[in-house]
Amino acid sequence: MDENLEGLIQAVVYSNDETGWAVLRVACEDGSMHTAVGHIPAPAPGETISATGQWSQHPAHGTQFSVRSADRLLPAEAGAILEYLSSGIVQGVGRATARLLVEAFGDQTLDVLEHEPQRLSTVRGITPKRAQSIGALFARQTSLRRLMETLVRHELTPSYALELSKRYGVGAADQLVEDPYQLLYEPYDAPFEQVDKLAASLGVEDGDERRLKAGLLYELIFNLDQGHVYLPREKLIPAAAALLGQEEDALEGALQELFCDNKVVACDDGPIYLTRLYDAEKHVAAFIRERSGRTHPLPRDMDDLIGRIEAELGIEYAESQREAIISAAGRSLMVLTGGPGTGKTTTLRGLLRLFDWMGLKALLAAPTGRAAKRMSELCDREASTIHRLLEFGYDPALGVLRFLRDEDNPLAADVVVLDEVSMVDILLMDSISRAVSEGARLILVGDPDQLPAVGPGTVLEDILEAAPSVRLTEIFRQAAESRIVTGAHSVNRGETPPLKNDQQKDLFFLRRRDMLSAVGTIQELCAERLPGNLGIEASQIQVLTPTRRGPCGTVSLNKALQEALNPEAPHKLEKRFGEFLYREGDRVMQIRNNYDLTWRQGESAGMGVFNGEIGTVTEIDLKASLLSVSFDDRLVEYPFDSLGELEPAYAMTVHKAQGSEYRAVVLAVMPGPQKLMTRRVLYTAITRARDYLIIVGQDEIIEAMVRNDKRLRRYTGLKGMLADA
Repeated sequence: MDENLEGLIQAVVYSNDETGWAVLRVACEDGSMHTAVGHIPAPAPGETISATGQWSQHPAHGTQFSVRSADRLLPAEAGAILEYLSSGIVQGVGRATARLLVEAFGDQTLDVLEHEPQRLSTVRGITPKRAQSIGALFARQTSLRRLMETLVRHELTPSYALELSKRYGVGAADQLVEDPYQLLYEPYDAPFEQVDKLAASLGVEDGDERRLKAGLLYELIFNLDQGHVYLPREKLIPAAAALLGQEEDALEGALQELFCDNKVVACDDGPIYLTRLYDAEKHVAAFIRERSGRTHPLPRDMDDLIGRIEAELGIEYAESQREAIISAAGRSLMVLTGGPGTGKTTTLRGLLRLFDWMGLKALLAAPTGRAAKRMSELCDREASTIHRLLEFGYDPALGVLRFLRDEDNPLAADVVVLDEVSMVDILLMDSISRAVSEGARLILVGDPDQLPAVGPGTVLEDILEAAPSVRLTEIFRQAAESRIVTGAHSVNRGETPPLKNDQQKDLFFLRRRDMLSAVGTIQELCAERLPGNLGIEASQIQVLTPTRRGPCGTVSLNKALQEALNPEAPHKLEKRFGEFLYREGDRVMQIRNNYDLTWRQGESAGMGVFNGEIGTVTEIDLKASLLSVSFDDRLVEYPFDSLGELEPAYAMTVHKAQGSEYRAVVLAVMPGPQKLMTRRVLYTAITRARDYLIIVGQDEIIEAMVRNDKRLRRYTGLKGMLADA
């Protein structure tokens, strides 16, 4: 049976802005002091709390009151108001200013702040402009707290309130009541079940059209993360009906409304798209068709030029490499593919030299910062991320953040070369196709046997069906001496790579039968054996695993590797957020695109940090509630409430490692979900290693992965659109 605890919040021992979890010291009227723990967002000393819950005994902290629900009142007495305002709850009001306000207005201070902020200017040192600012900040804080409490009551993280407040200001609560289902969409991406509970509490009935439309849109959005560009009608309607607990017929009217609102597009043969996805596929298909048929005149002395390139680079091109160079020089669009060791980079370097001699300006880019850096090193010229190439930034005319390079402002280049195109989804390909100028060549480079993009579509595979392409298959002599290269090709052919250890080789297998010994071996490899025996710094070693969960998943491995590589120390500050503890010196990864984050690079600045970028925690400022990360040469400051966008990166999934290459890779191969233990995952993992690959785990799991060539089907219309032409 629930009990009650009422009193004054004397102190906030701990408060997490992301989860709303807090530990409070509460002073009761009888003079007793108690510890209250639970979801109590944005608490401040001086507030009165009336909580419902249960008393419990904590083994370390003693008797606590576990809060199930809580109501709070702003302080009404001058002394409590002083404590409340002195806590920093209102930005720009410290203890000195709080004392001046309470001395001037006493018990009426908060009422003046909320309803008559202009009166603050009568206080010594507060100008009319500052009075207006303090009043506005207090109103926003009050609104934000109420919004947070509403969300927490419905098991929604209070961090959504920060985004709502940023967008709507003090009217955020009213906007949420008008359409609670907006929390399902960007930038919130909240879980449907919790949003649905919130909507029900706000009076939205089961058959409300807002709810039915939200269910249909949610299914389409959710399946983008599964790689699907669209859903067939016969899949969408039953899935949404099951989600909503409605009859399928009830959804037809809501679907028609979405058509009329231009939120979705339906094709004659059944596919139903989000409109922006349909537009993207149509545009990319038209671009590929048009550019595939366009040619450019070749230099008259082509054979002589290729000979000069061979002499300059000290190589002799194979016939397929010569074919690729000639095709790329003479076409508006060409795709170059091939596995490791087949000479893609050597071919590309020669092609770039040819373009130099032809007087053509080439721009190079790749999907991630690491892939771009690798491309730059291998080709000996500057390369950028695709997002930087397309110049993501603020458009003052439209008042939005977007790619500034498009049809009206195309890239200033005669040739655009994109590497690791297997990672490019349909939305990014659409943006690229709009930015390539009318007369420019586009060269796409990638390996279709790697994992597909994390986002929707199978762009590289689909384009290969229709565009001019050259696939390099010959493994050159030097590469053939590498077990990493030959092992990758063995896996691709459905053969288990050689697992016998040889000190002269670059691929090693360490058999471990249980999870704990595998984790211990991985810790030892990264902290001692690889740095000590081979001179490989920990920063040049990447641990990969197919899974997130389990003892050999990224969550557990990151905690074990943090302990081994960056242990607790008196001089290192820490910040716990969710399931992770961040420490100064940690390697971290951005896990979603954030176009609003600003970065500094010396005297310059820019916007946007993108999924997969790796950095190091350089500073944790507990007073300012900021965590600083250095991404190579760019410094980004994360407010503590934004730390959900970061994850430790000592270990990462194979999917997250796409496009990157590391001097040494340690691959954990232990039992996991069958859909992740596939040939394609193993092949992608092996090809991430440059000098050394150490596989730790069970050989029977490796053999099972080689046998498992199942590829989950993605619903994409690009291949059909290209075939129809």
